[in-house]
Amino acid sequence: MRVVPIAVTALAVAFALTACDDSGGDGGGDKTATSTAGAGSTAGSKSGTGCRLDGVGVQVGPAGEAPAAGDTGIVPVTLTNRGATCTLQDFPGIELTTGDASYDVAGDKRAKPLKLTLKKGETATFTVTYVRGASGGRNSAAVTDMNISLPGSDAQAGYSWKYGDVSLKSGGRPDASVSSFQQAGD
Repeated sequence: MRVVPIAVTALAVAFALTACDDSGGDGGGDKTATSTAGAGSTAGSKSGTGCRLDGVGVQVGPAGEAPAAGDTGIVPVTLTNRGATCTLQDFPGIELTTGDASYDVAGDKRAKPLKLTLKKGETATFTVTYVRGASGGRNSAAVTDMNISLPGSDAQAGYSWKYGDVSLKSGGRPDASVSSFQQAGD
């Protein structure tokens, strides 16, 4: 089994992502988004100071795609606050969908969620780590989309999943995890 050196790849990705603009644009990444929260909306917000999807720019990628079944891949996500100071606490919500099924991705059990306060223009990152499944395999999910939500909100933003099938563990859970939020930039 080949394993992408995650620490090195994640560090390289983090440096590359600090070059992204603060406008919420994709900066050349592989972003394809649809959000269920409207601009300026408070729909779905459970916390007045928590960051909301309609107040942050989201960039997905560039990914460290797993090249073959059994390999580990990473999908970095960068959030840039475009509005008032807000906080991120706990893990981001990640749902992988296939068209027929959806799979919630668990937080990395080794990570302790931090409470981050983001001022306008500041960024945070997190990473989705996954094991690639065999295309069409019985223990694989042919994922087509990844939905992202922030703690304290029901709003989701959808992104195309272009990284191959995801391996399934016993019980039909995806062999994937999401990291806690990390402060990015200066």
